[in-house]
Amino acid sequence: MAAMERPLPDRRLRPPMGWNSWDCYGTTVTEEEVLANAEFLRDHLLPHGWDTVVVDIQWYEPTARAHGYNPDAPLVLDAYGRQLPAPNRFPSAAGGAGFAPLARRVHDLGLRFGLHIMRGIPRRAVAARLPVYGTEFTADEIADTDSVCPWNSDNHGLNHDHPGAQAYYDSQVAQFADWGVDFVKADDMLFPYHEREIAAYARAIERSGRPIELSLSPGTDVSVAHLDHLREHATMWRVCDDLWDRWADVEAQFARMARWAPWQGEGGWADADMLPLGRIGIRAERGEDRMSRLTRPEQISLLTLWLISRSPLMMGGDLPTSPPETIELLSNDEALAVLWHSTGNREVLREGDLVLWTARDTDGRTRYAAVFSLADEPRRYEVPLGSLGARPGDRVRELWSRTAVAHDGRHLTVDVSAHGAALYRLAQDSGVEDSGRE
Repeated sequence: MAAMERPLPDRRLRPPMGWNSWDCYGTTVTEEEVLANAEFLRDHLLPHGWDTVVVDIQWYEPTARAHGYNPDAPLVLDAYGRQLPAPNRFPSAAGGAGFAPLARRVHDLGLRFGLHIMRGIPRRAVAARLPVYGTEFTADEIADTDSVCPWNSDNHGLNHDHPGAQAYYDSQVAQFADWGVDFVKADDMLFPYHEREIAAYARAIERSGRPIELSLSPGTDVSVAHLDHLREHATMWRVCDDLWDRWADVEAQFARMARWAPWQGEGGWADADMLPLGRIGIRAERGEDRMSRLTRPEQISLLTLWLISRSPLMMGGDLPTSPPETIELLSNDEALAVLWHSTGNREVLREGDLVLWTARDTDGRTRYAAVFSLADEPRRYEVPLGSLGARPGDRVRELWSRTAVAHDGRHLTVDVSAHGAALYRLAQDSGVEDSGRE
């Protein structure tokens, strides 16, 4: 059967998929832009598993700009030091409505709504000694002013020896739940590893009574030693700093995802970061308005690695203005089936410029393999079928080109562009020609 004739696994059995505003709009995204991307997602990608819309950092900053953060930014806060959407960017939030109207519109499209938040409590709340909702404490009493983010000056950390610290997170997440938030990307959590902050945030989500997915970032080479703690508290966690449209950024992910792939599953997902594909940089933190500088083969390599290592997929480009060939990659159900239905995913060979990955389908019959070339020029590889987990009589189909591939029963000849990849489905020969429908 075709890939989408199989039902999508339950959410807990597959990595999250969606769109995030960071790569195209940085700190500056507006309500109109969020809705335009949500509508495109609904119309073109929701049938392919993409179901979450995430508003990234500083949605509470009315003077946000491209290429950085404003010092002493005039954040919009409520009387209890909790962030509110800036009404000049999110008009439906006026009058204290928060993100409830926008979340409702996203939900009406059949999608899930997410937002970004920084670890800790706003420095403005601390300076003003604002009360912590539901307590007799004030923000200055619960802040850890020695704990600061090295790249953003909005917040102080929290002193989790003080009961008011948990109360602040409880009230913040309760407000998110009231708005209808389904996904929270909590930043400045993993580098260094803020164990108590992570646990406190997860506890706040549990107390909110709403099943909110928690995404943690950024994770510059976060250690597998934290696996049990991460699985206990989060849905997904970043394993790198921000990834952009540079081949060096993509290549660095091979080693990271080889380390994490054996642990991917319903306990949680190691996240190789957003997909800097399509039109990015419109008003972003880095670079100017552009189409992704990754070549087509490099984009296929990126997606192939994310799929076969079962990373979450968060599209970073502006969907309505991205080229059709980008959307075609994101909606290839034969390739996406590797993300949804594979197990035992691992790197099996790294020799010179050649990298091989394999996986099994949960149907118990089908297998997958990926061939990557890290070379700077086109290469031809003669890959033993056994290295791919294939048998002499297997039918082989390349999933990006959607074509059957002949082999001699011993080797597969693979022609790969510079920095390119091929993604294969391997199936027992039933005597029926492979037309793409198994």
